[in-house]
Amino acid sequence: MSSDKILFLDRNENSYGPAPACLNVLRSMTKNELSLYSRDFTRGVKSALSERLALDLRVQETQVLLGEGSEDLLKQAVHCYLHAGQKILCPAQSWWYYQALASEVGGETVTYSLNQGEDAFQYDVDEMIALYKKFLPRIVLIASPNNPTGNSFSGEQLAHIADTFRESVVILDEAYWGFGDSKFDSIPRFKDPYDNLIVLRTFSKFHALAGARIGFAVVGKNEERLMKFAARYLGHNRISEALALAALNSPDYYESVRQQVRTDRERYYRLFAEISGFKVFRSDANFVLVRLPADLKNSFRQFLSDRRIQLKYFVEPEFESFVRITIGTRAQNEMLMQAVLDFVATPAGGHRP
Repeated sequence: MSSDKILFLDRNENSYGPAPACLNVLRSMTKNELSLYSRDFTRGVKSALSERLALDLRVQETQVLLGEGSEDLLKQAVHCYLHAGQKILCPAQSWWYYQALASEVGGETVTYSLNQGEDAFQYDVDEMIALYKKFLPRIVLIASPNNPTGNSFSGEQLAHIADTFRESVVILDEAYWGFGDSKFDSIPRFKDPYDNLIVLRTFSKFHALAGARIGFAVVGKNEERLMKFAARYLGHNRISEALALAALNSPDYYESVRQQVRTDRERYYRLFAEISGFKVFRSDANFVLVRLPADLKNSFRQFLSDRRIQLKYFVEPEFESFVRITIGTRAQNEMLMQAVLDFVATPAGGHRP
C-alpha cells in the first residue's frame, strides 16, 4: 500500500502539528544555529531549554537531562544502570521496546500484569510489590499512561510504589503526558523525597515535535551517575531546542489541542459502545484501545486497508484481537468513525440483511 494519501492513525503521532510559533522558529533560523555550538554553558547551565524546564517544573537545572526523545533517554538509563544478570521489572502489556532494552545489556526481565477492567485497564499494584520483594530488581519501569492500554497511575499509587521501591532505580515513562483529563503533574510532587526516581518526557507526542527528536528527563539527586553517563560536552541540537522552547511558550495552542483530543476520545467511547461485540477502553493518552470480535479482525483490517486507513494491529498474544487507534484531527476521526459504521453495516462486519 503506497503511503500517498493514506490516513495513518497507527503511530500515536499528533496530527494537529506543533504550535505556529514552532514553524516561525524554522523560518527565522540563521546560519549560526547550524554552524555554531551552543554557548549557553558560559552562563553556567547546560542549555536554555534545560534552564526553562527547571524553572517550569520547579527543579534544579542540574537535574534536567536532554536527549533525542524519551526513547533515547530510556535507552541511556537502562544501559547506565542495568548489567548482565540484573533484573528489570516492567509492564507485560506494554511497549515491546522495554524488554528489548534489557536484553541489549544481558539483563533479565520480570513483568507485572495489567488487569482488564470493566471500562479501562488497571495496574495491579499488589502484584508489583510482591514481585519487587521477590526479585529485588535493579530497575523498576513504570509507564503512565501506558501504551497501548492508555491507563495511568494515580498520584497515590505512584507515591505508594515510590516509597516501596527505594532500593532500585525507578524510571517513570510519561511519554504520553499532557493528553489526560486531569492536571496532575508528577514531577513537582515527587522531586524531593524520591531521589531514586527518573521521570521521562518527550516533545514528540503532546507538543507534536516527533520529527525534531527532543525530550528530557528529570533525574533524582541520587542518580548523578546517569547525568555523567548521558552528558553531552558540546551540547544538543540547537534547532530542536528552539522548537521545544517555542512549544513551551504556546500553552493556549496546546490546551486547545488537548481539549479537542479529549472531546474526540469521548466520541470514540460512544461510537464503540453502540456497536455489538466491540469494546473500547478508556485512555489518558492520544489513542484508544479497542477489542474486536475475533472473527471480524481480518475483515475489519482489510476493509479499512481498502479505504487507505492504517491502524495499529498487534501480534502479541494478549492483544491478538485488539486494535489501537491514534486520535487524529477532527476530520480524520470523522473519516475513521464513518468507515467503522460502514463496516458494521456490511455482511463482512456482521450485519445480516
